[in-house]
Amino acid sequence: MASSMSSASVDESWDELPPLPRDFRRVLVISAHPDDAEFAFGGSVARLVEGGSEVRYLVCTDGSLGGEDPGVDPADLGERRAAEQRAAAAHLGVASVAFLGLTDGAVENGLGLRRALSRAIRRHRPDLVLTHQPLRSLVFPIGASHPDHLAVGEAAMCAVFPDAGNPRAFPELLDEGLAPHKVSEIWVPGHEHTNFYVALAQRHAEAKLEAILLHESQFERSPSPAKEIGWVADRMSKYGRHADAGWAEGFVRVICATSAGPAD
Repeated sequence: MASSMSSASVDESWDELPPLPRDFRRVLVISAHPDDAEFAFGGSVARLVEGGSEVRYLVCTDGSLGGEDPGVDPADLGERRAAEQRAAAAHLGVASVAFLGLTDGAVENGLGLRRALSRAIRRHRPDLVLTHQPLRSLVFPIGASHPDHLAVGEAAMCAVFPDAGNPRAFPELLDEGLAPHKVSEIWVPGHEHTNFYVALAQRHAEAKLEAILLHESQFERSPSPAKEIGWVADRMSKYGRHADAGWAEGFVRVICATSAGPAD
C-alpha cells in the first residue's frame, strides 16, 4: 500500500500532528454495514487507538446485500462479512465489534433502533460517537447517501440526544442496569458540509487502506482492489491540506450541548 501513499514521503511523528480538540477515553463507532467504519473513519480510529482511546464498533446490519452474485446465500455472505469486519477492526486496534443483525437494505429509523443504539451508548458510555451523516448529499457520489446510512445516522443522533441521556426514555434500560449517559461529541462524515479535519500520519492513512482491503468479499471482481480505492487516499490527501498534515479525514463535529443555541 505504500506506493499509493507516495505523496507524503516522510511520515509525521506523533508530536508534529495538530492535536485533537480533547482527549477521548471511550469512542463508539455506529455504522450501517461491515466496511462503513473503515471507509468513513479508519484513519481517525487508528489515531484515536494510538492515542489511548478505547474504540468499539456497533454494526447495525448483516451486510447480506453487499455482493454482486445473487447465487450466494445471504446468511453465508453475512457470516463472511462479519468475519471481515472483525479482522479489519482488529487491524486498527478496535476493542470489540458487535452486530445488531438487521436486514441489509431495510433499516428504518424508529424507536426499536433508537432503543438498541441507546442501549449500546449507555453500556459503553462513550465520550465520542462516530456515525453516518443523516442528510442526503446531492454533491458527493450517491453511495455516500445509502438509505441505511441515512437511517442509522439519524437514529444515532436521536439516541445520543435525547434518548441515552434521559432517564425517562426507554425505562426498560434502567431495569437492565444501564444508567443514562451523555455523549460529549458526535463526528459524522462532512461531505459538502465538512468543517472539521482530523490530521493523520501516513501510518494512520495506510492502516485505513489496509483495513478496507481486508473486506475481500467486496473486491472479488476487481482486477486491482488497491487501485479501486485510490480515491480514498486521494481524499485523505486533499483533506490533509486543510489540516496542516499529509493526510486527514473530514467531518462535521457536533458538540452535544444542551442549550438551544449553536455550540461554540
